[in-house]
Amino acid sequence: MTNEIKLFVVPTPIGNLDDITIRAIDTLKNSDLILSEDTRHAKKLLSHYKISTKVKSYHLNNEHKKVNEYVELMLNGKTISLITDAGTPCISDPGFLLVRESIKNGIKITCLPGPTALIPALVLSGLSSETFIFEGFLPRKKGRKAKLKEISDNTITTIIYESPHRIIKTLSDLLDSLGADREISVSREISKMYEETYRGSINDALNYFSDKKIKGEFVICINRSKDQS
Repeated sequence: MTNEIKLFVVPTPIGNLDDITIRAIDTLKNSDLILSEDTRHAKKLLSHYKISTKVKSYHLNNEHKKVNEYVELMLNGKTISLITDAGTPCISDPGFLLVRESIKNGIKITCLPGPTALIPALVLSGLSSETFIFEGFLPRKKGRKAKLKEISDNTITTIIYESPHRIIKTLSDLLDSLGADREISVSREISKMYEETYRGSINDALNYFSDKKIKGEFVICINRSKDQS
């Protein structure tokens, strides 16, 4: 096992391009290769910071095919930085498989601190943040009802992600499973010009977003069960 770090997991801005650390910029500049979820998206960020490192794609549809190739590169001395479209890799984004295989092969890894949507959304929610559970995206079909029931019974704050084209369905499902009056917070466009956090009941949130043109990725923070309030 080498003492030299060969895999850097690098968080990237979730909106505002200024939300990146000096260390992250230096790491991306000094890597031999950057793996990105979407190379077109990555090149906008890299161009902004004048980073000329070569970029290759690494996403959910090709990670199983590509992981061994990239592990081999690191074993042969190359340094790789892993990024996603926004935020910290491996958190509802690709990366876990590469990290796991790197560990198996004795490759030294580090993860830089940086942007992630769930923590700002939790802080902005005003809900209890002493303990919480992050569920990522809800199952689309199989297991969805069971997961909603589990969330309904949770005795701590629950955080989920949702896309703009599914936010109304998810709010409707939450209303059916948790009741109209459960307190939630819905944040979107975090760190961007039109950042917004709506706080209120599930019913009120559903009405509010049903009347709006839906844009941006969403983070929903859900209050604990009323029995535990």
